[in-house]
Amino acid sequence: MSVFVHESAFLDEGAEVGAGTKIWHFSHVMGGAKIGAGCSLGQNVFVANRVTIGDGVKIQNNVSIYEGVVLEDYVFCGPSMVFTNVKTPRSAFPRNTADDYHETRVCHGASIGANATLVCGVTVGAWAFVAAGAVVTKDVTPYALVVGVPARRIGWACKCGETLPRSGPLECQCGRAYEESDGVLTLAREPETEGSA
Repeated sequence: MSVFVHESAFLDEGAEVGAGTKIWHFSHVMGGAKIGAGCSLGQNVFVANRVTIGDGVKIQNNVSIYEGVVLEDYVFCGPSMVFTNVKTPRSAFPRNTADDYHETRVCHGASIGANATLVCGVTVGAWAFVAAGAVVTKDVTPYALVVGVPARRIGWACKCGETLPRSGPLECQCGRAYEESDGVLTLAREPETEGSA
């Protein structure tokens, strides 16, 4: 399975791109980027040097992924969501070396909604769900559903993406069940038929 690069996109020499990945209109991947297999980069996506993107990642239109960002497998980045990589930017005092960049990590299976912003230096836990327009200023617990400015947890999201009940057993219609202890959610039961990821 080959890589698809639209004729209007730029894939710089040295970029590593896995099989089956599609890079759409007006996107630019710099030479030091590493992108896994089976990814989709929508229209007008920018991927900087030294960015690592895992397998099966979907990046919607108008997303820029700057140095210091790591996207693990099966991450979803909604349209026009924003990553930053410097905490105190100044035009007059450039901070543009690798030492200036704070790592932002989005863990396996997490989703970032449209127009959300991740302030650099945070980790979004596995299978977490950041709502559209949220501004993430601190780490997000795995499976957490966070909303608002600044983002705060209002519930839990199942691995399948559905919101878990706010009261009663933490069971999803997909068949998964969870247990919560001290603000940490753990998967207690998988459905009988397992999907991908």
